[in-house]
Amino acid sequence: MKKIFTLAVAICTMHLYSSAQLTTVADGGNRKAMVAERIGLTDVTIHYNRPGVKGREGKIWGGLVPFGYNDLGFGTCKAAPWRAGANENTTIEFSTDVTVEGKPLAAGRYGFFIAVGKEESTLIFSKNNSSWGSFFYDPKEDVLKITVKQSPLDQSVEWLTYQFTNQTTNSAEIALQWEKWQFAFKVQTDVDKNQLQSFRNELRSDKGFDSKTWAQAADWCADHKTNLEEALQWSDYAISGVFVGEKTFRTLSVKSRILTLLNRAAEADALMKEALPLGNMNEVHGYARQILAAQKIKEAGEAFRANYKKYPNTFTTNMGMARAFSSEGNFKEALKYANIALTQAPDPGNKVNVETVIQKLKAGTDINR
Repeated sequence: MKKIFTLAVAICTMHLYSSAQLTTVADGGNRKAMVAERIGLTDVTIHYNRPGVKGREGKIWGGLVPFGYNDLGFGTCKAAPWRAGANENTTIEFSTDVTVEGKPLAAGRYGFFIAVGKEESTLIFSKNNSSWGSFFYDPKEDVLKITVKQSPLDQSVEWLTYQFTNQTTNSAEIALQWEKWQFAFKVQTDVDKNQLQSFRNELRSDKGFDSKTWAQAADWCADHKTNLEEALQWSDYAISGVFVGEKTFRTLSVKSRILTLLNRAAEADALMKEALPLGNMNEVHGYARQILAAQKIKEAGEAFRANYKKYPNTFTTNMGMARAFSSEGNFKEALKYANIALTQAPDPGNKVNVETVIQKLKAGTDINR
């Protein structure tokens, strides 16, 4: 009995050691890779294995990678597309909803396959993202299929790669490049929608315990002229939210901006009268320039002059007075303040800007245009 027990332990120990594996280079020398980019607020991540051409140029497409759907001789699938890489599934993950070539695709992680054609190919996004290759591909798991035309490359790409190209604020092209072919598809995101949802989520976190974050969210809406009713609620909370709200130039002026965009001018003006005495020099100067750009010459002049009275004879307020008088057509008086500001310029860049302002005033040109 003792010998039998010893033999059993030995067999179990041998099995334990025989099943252990060390990490080595993938079979065939294929390289594991991951590439990720952020499009707007959407994180796009691709995991794939990179096969090499290895002297097979001209024998990849229609050869090593057969055209269409094929019986690979293993697994349950008798009409399998290419795995768009090597070894395990190629996967692509989107952190938010997107459109691919104009078609909607929900946030999530997808297996990515390609049914390669001679001139155009079908790109497949599948719910199955955990298989090995496409041996168990099931068309019932397809979430999205799109057709694209592959394009030739000037130079051969030895190791299969995915690249993000032609990026904009809300879009990018994702291109699979291997040998002398490229398969590219455009991914677009709804930046405004994602930004608003991000604000809603973050304002419920620890970031929502600061009036500045509520004001920031409302300010963004004002900048983009969108979601104004909710932005008004956010601006209200920045002012009067329990343990959070505070009356500052920033919070009051943001709400004033929202009210202006909602055509509630009287309420907006009343808030700004309350806000201006609370503003520091730069805040008031920035506000005055903003409303001056909106051709509110009288209101801007009042703000510039109030700022000068509170912070007399500084570079910023002298430039403010120059702008106020220039907007009113009094170039002689504007030139007086600009000349003083020139002696106070804090750096060479500002000095050059003031010199340009002085030349315009001497020529009788409004410096605000």
